[in-house]
Amino acid sequence: MAVLILADHDNENLNDQTAKSVTAAKAMGGDIHILCAGDGCNGVAQQAAKLDGVSKVLCASDPAYGHDLAEPLADLIVKLSGDYEHLVAGATTTGKNVMPRVAALLDSNMISDISAVESADTFERPIYAGNAMATVQSGDAKKVITVRGASFDATGDGGSAAVEEIDGAGNPGLSEWVEDKVVESERPELTSAKIVVSGGRGVGSKENFELIEKVADKLGAAIGASRAAVDSGYAPNDYQVGQTGKVVAPDLYVAVGISGAIQHLAGMKDSKVIVAINKDEEAPIFQVADYGLVADLFDAVPKLTDQV
Repeated sequence: MAVLILADHDNENLNDQTAKSVTAAKAMGGDIHILCAGDGCNGVAQQAAKLDGVSKVLCASDPAYGHDLAEPLADLIVKLSGDYEHLVAGATTTGKNVMPRVAALLDSNMISDISAVESADTFERPIYAGNAMATVQSGDAKKVITVRGASFDATGDGGSAAVEEIDGAGNPGLSEWVEDKVVESERPELTSAKIVVSGGRGVGSKENFELIEKVADKLGAAIGASRAAVDSGYAPNDYQVGQTGKVVAPDLYVAVGISGAIQHLAGMKDSKVIVAINKDEEAPIFQVADYGLVADLFDAVPKLTDQV
């Protein structure tokens, strides 16, 4: 019995989601192998080899895998699947795109977004926007899984796994890369940040969102937003936290002008400390907040920024 993990990376650096997937894989039992598929990803494979608990890294360096196209990656995982009982990826954009295709090709059930591992065939996952937890037992010979990174700590370094160069599985040509549009920022990446400051509909406008940016920069925090703020054009899509956005679990989550709809809570309620600022004392966000301030954000946030 062995586990194959699809590494999440940008061809230069390994995302810490991979280290969190290794922690989940340890609870599944058996040898842990990591698949690094990309274009010139040898350096990433060496980083993966240092993760504690990993016994082998498979490096498939091929232009077909350079832009995380789902179909070539799915075909490669299926080609390698014969030696593995568990096929695992992080519940990231890439993992959510690739692994359902793997499950379909293998005629296996897709086990998405697991938050705990009870045994090799039994997993816990959130349902109903995180309002209930389901325990899922799989009888499939190949268990295809995505891991909720916010629910697992990253495994440490100290490993010395062997790196094996492997051939790709070819490109089926079902899709093609056109361009990447990357927003460059000196702020921490949202899903791995220790502090997140998020703004909601109460911020009122794109211009007013600068209040969120200023306090976030003072705290060295990543910036998030509710779906209402994103839909209103106050913040870009990649800021969205929630059921249809990103799931975060920072040490500190500051919610500003966010009412706390269950869809938003599903993406941040695992944060260690939650601070809410809202002028509506009946706002649902206060039910999950560790600290709540009933105040006008346009008064409170500038004062907070000055005091930090």
